This record gives sequence, structure tokens and C-alpha cells, in this order.
Amino acid sequence: MDTVLRDVRVIDGSGGPSYRADVALAGGRIAAIRREGDGGPRPDAARVVAADGLALAPGFIDMHAHSDLALLRDPAHEAKAAQGVTLEVIGQDGLSYAPVDDRTLAEVRAQITGWNGGGPGDTSVDFDWRTVGEYLDRLDHGFDGRGIAVNAAYLIPQGTVRMLALGWDDRDATPDELTRMKQLVAEGLEQGAVGLSSGLTYTPGMYASDAELTELCRVVARYDGYYCPHHRSYGAGALRAYEEMLALTREAGCALHLAHATMNFGVNEGRAPDLLALLDKALDAGADLTLDTYPYTPGCTTLVAMLPSWASEGGPEAILARLRDDATAARIRHAMEVEGADGCHGVPIDWDAIEISGVADPALAGHVGRTVARTAAARGEEPWVTARRLLLDDRLGSTILQHVGHEDNVRAIMRHRVHTGGSDGILQGDKPHPRAYGTFPHYLGHYVRELGVLSLEECVAHLTARPAARLRLPDRGLVREGYRADLVLFDPDTVAAGATYDAPRTLPTGLPHVLIDGRFVIKDGRRTDVLAGRAVRRTPARRGAGRG
Repeated sequence: MDTVLRDVRVIDGSGGPSYRADVALAGGRIAAIRREGDGGPRPDAARVVAADGLALAPGFIDMHAHSDLALLRDPAHEAKAAQGVTLEVIGQDGLSYAPVDDRTLAEVRAQITGWNGGGPGDTSVDFDWRTVGEYLDRLDHGFDGRGIAVNAAYLIPQGTVRMLALGWDDRDATPDELTRMKQLVAEGLEQGAVGLSSGLTYTPGMYASDAELTELCRVVARYDGYYCPHHRSYGAGALRAYEEMLALTREAGCALHLAHATMNFGVNEGRAPDLLALLDKALDAGADLTLDTYPYTPGCTTLVAMLPSWASEGGPEAILARLRDDATAARIRHAMEVEGADGCHGVPIDWDAIEISGVADPALAGHVGRTVARTAAARGEEPWVTARRLLLDDRLGSTILQHVGHEDNVRAIMRHRVHTGGSDGILQGDKPHPRAYGTFPHYLGHYVRELGVLSLEECVAHLTARPAARLRLPDRGLVREGYRADLVLFDPDTVAAGATYDAPRTLPTGLPHVLIDGRFVIKDGRRTDVLAGRAVRRTPARRGAGRG
């Protein structure tokens, strides 16, 4: 045996009652579990960790992460490792860095620099891949061939695929372009991706019709993957948008995982039961359905994402040109402030709710931590004038917190039977959303211990076994003999998120040990130099076509 965790309270991920045991690890897997009261000798090893008072759970799985470049830039990656996260699902919201060609890579780098950095001129990452498989190989290599901080699974980004196949045009794909997109999705799945993501309020992915998305989901279904949409509205059209995703995946025969499944803005206050009734009806009819949420009320995205979709056609340089033109900028303003732009989910924008959380240009740091309305008032100008200038001066790189959520909706949705945890954590910016550093301990400390919204055993299942089942990973997500030793030890009485809105990069407390493949990435509350993370590839059997 390599390691024994002695006298630990095992919360095994199944949702069942906890129990006390000695848990022995060997060769990166759980070798033996000796429950309290079992006969026979207790397991022993060169390293014995006295774990009395601690709970042992499977490592947490972040079902919605934006660490696509952070994993290659930051070997410590404490934002996730210190939370007990041992696996992140990246490639989210339909926009990421593979598959690409040289043109597409430059465009997507510019578009999502607010999410991930990596914009023009950023040399912190060597973009030496083009295919999904090459990107996963790059994650495996990590730092000097030693790997990355935590494991990562990848979703093929539908917006990037569309960008590669037909550019930024707001139109239907031709038959040849659709064929090309289907080929790109199939290739990515064969190379190890777990499914397909969309960002249907982000360009160019939002230009896809339901028929186009259905055809792509048919490909995903053939490989037993899943579709993960950021759907077309979380505001005025939220329920219709959820219904749309349920209908097209039902037509395609594809599993569905709803990204950050919230009900936001004033129009949806108290309407979580309507969403949950819709989901229950689909589940009762046989839908293969899960969802994720973060345990906070504000959202987080880029300021440019608030613009109407027509203003974003053509990509970043076209957007900037429209913003420079006074007449076009006036149309954009009207769409945002009066009509309710699709980028802002069909709701007229409330500048008091838009807080700048990060800027690409350090010279603009004075905006950070202030709402657009507050900065505008201090300058004696209208909020649109401030927002327009910031978009231009920061070349679309600004990130925002959007204070539009409702606590009752957050609590209701996290109780649901198919709920999982996802941070949606954007790590960029001087003042990022605290969910990036706090999601998982916040679930355990605030919503379990302090509020009792979930039991401890139930919450752990939401964060471990349930997401592992969605990812079709047969040896993760449970504390079982033979399973991978991706584990977290925490103190149920003290675990808490340190991150706040004022100090969003504060690390959590009460999680002294985190292991990946039986190796300590967090030991006694401190980050070790272990890089045990790898790309988690899934090569499922294609339906009717042998191995993928």
C-alpha cells in the first residue's frame, strides 16, 4: 500500500449514509476499504494520514469551468485544486481553442480574452495545437511533460466549429458547410471529447438554427456524448429556451446537460418551480437530462456579450467598427436600453446591475469594482457613453458581474434530482466572481452546514457521482475499491469559501488534503508541486459502429 487514510468518515458519493473506515491507496487507485467493525487486520502503509474528524469524498467535478488556458499557464491552479476539484469540464459555452485553423484561432483568442486571457500579444501560452486531439495532448504534456494541476475533460465548442466552417455570418449553413461541421464534431469526439457545447447568446454560435443544432447533436448521440448548451435566454425567454433544448435533443436522441441552469432577471423571480416542472416532465418521459448551477446569484460574462447579435456579426473588428460609428452605436444603445437585446437575454439592460470585474488594459483598472452606472455618474455622463468608451478602449476585453439572480431560485434548483455543481469560474480580471475560487466549499459550508438546503451526503453526490455518471466515467465519482484515488478530505464543521466579492481570490478553509491518482496535490492545506492532472478522454462505442 502507498497511503492509508485512517479513521476517516467516508461520504462515498452515492448519497447513502456515511461510515467510518480505513481507506488504503495503491497505484493511484483505492485498494482497500476496511469499515469500522470489520474483522481482520487494519491496512498499513509507509504513509498513514490520521483523518479522525475529517470526511473523505470523491474529488469534486466542476461541470462548467473556464480553465482552458489557466491549466496551461498556472501550474499551481489553486483556484480549483484548493477547492477539492480533481476534474474540470472545459470547452464551455461554444467558444474555445480547438478545433481551429490559424484564422479561427486568432479570432477566438480576441473574442474570449475576457474569459481566459490569451488575447493578441499574450505569449503566456504557446498555441501549438489545432485539433481537439492535439489540445488534449498538450494538456497531458502540461508543464515540462509532468502534467497539469487537475484533470480536464473537453467539450467541442459549437461556436468555434461554426466559425471554422463558415465564419461569422448570420445565415443558415449550406449543406456542404453543415457536412463540414458534422465532420469536425465527429473528429473531436473520436479524439476524446466528451460532448458538444454551445453559447447561444454568443456569436457566431447563436446564428445556428435548431435544425443545424439537431444535426450536430445526432453526431454527438452516435458517440454517446452529451450536448451542453448555454441556451438562447436566461431572461425574458428562459422557459422557451429550455423547451427548445429539450425538444431538439429529444429529436436527435442526444443526452442533454443544461449549463448554469438559472432563472435570472426580474421577469423570472420565483419561477424556478416552473423550470423544475418542465424538467420533471421531460425526465418522466425518458429524457437523459442533467444540469449544473453555481451557488451564487450574480452571473459573470463579458461586457461585449450584452450587445445585440446583429452588432456582433463579422467578429471583433466588425464590432469595434460599429461602435465607432455614431449612428450605428445609437442603434446598439436603443436595442440594449429600450428593446432588450438578445445579448442581454431580451431584457432592457440595467446599468446599475453591470459591475466591471476585469479589464484587459491595466490603464482602465479604475473601472473595476464599480457598476457602469456609478462610473458614469462620477463622470457626469450617461451610462451608455461610459460603456461604449470602455468597449472601445479595452478592445472588448472587459468582464462583468451581472447582478440579476434570485436566491430562492438558486436554492430550489440546487435541490433537484439531476443537479450537479459547476463553478462557471472566470479566472481573469482584477475582481473576478468569487465562484471561481469558492463554489464547492460554498456548497458544503453555506448551503449544507449553515442553511441545511441539502444534506452533506446528498450534496457530495451532486458534486461527484452524478457528474461522473453524466461524463460516462466508470471509475470516478465514488469511494469504491478499484476506483481512481481522486479524493478530497475536508472538515464538515469548518469547510467554507474564503472568496468574497471584495476578496475574490481568497482560498477556502477546511479542506486540508486533496489527492489525484493517490498523490497529494494539497497536503496539510498547502499546494504541493505535484502535477497529477491529465486530459480525461472518453472513447465510447459508436452506436452500431464499433469503437469510436
